[in-house]
Amino acid sequence: MPFDYDLDFDSIDFREHPELYRVGRGEQGVLLVEPYKGEILPHWRFKSPEEAKKSSEKIYEMFLTYKKEDDFVGMDMARKFIQMGYTRARRYANYKGGRKYDKSGEINEREIDHEKAQSASIFEEKWKIVREDEEYLEKKKHHQKKYG
Repeated sequence: MPFDYDLDFDSIDFREHPELYRVGRGEQGVLLVEPYKGEILPHWRFKSPEEAKKSSEKIYEMFLTYKKEDDFVGMDMARKFIQMGYTRARRYANYKGGRKYDKSGEINEREIDHEKAQSASIFEEKWKIVREDEEYLEKKKHHQKKYG
């Protein structure tokens, strides 16, 4: 099980206890893992391409800082926020208000918002860079082997 939701995430400092961190799939746990959530979330924006560019560059800079500090959990959390920038911007690009489904559970008709699509593209570029970073992949493999 990638995340143990029985843990009291509010009381865990994952920088001090990286052994409790599980990589998970995609963006899983992105809003649970402190102190990283508190460090990265204030910079996460995708409303406009300008905000997306500034945000993705800042979060990528944080990824590189975590990398320099040999902090895999920080690297993975930065990756998750960059990935989430892409997926959320893409959702808002495709559906007005970001709502894929209506109240009855039917899929809403797509209405392409080109500005949000551009924001998604900006985050996607950074996401490709971080998810293919060789040192990140090596640290991920090591972390999963050591801690699960």
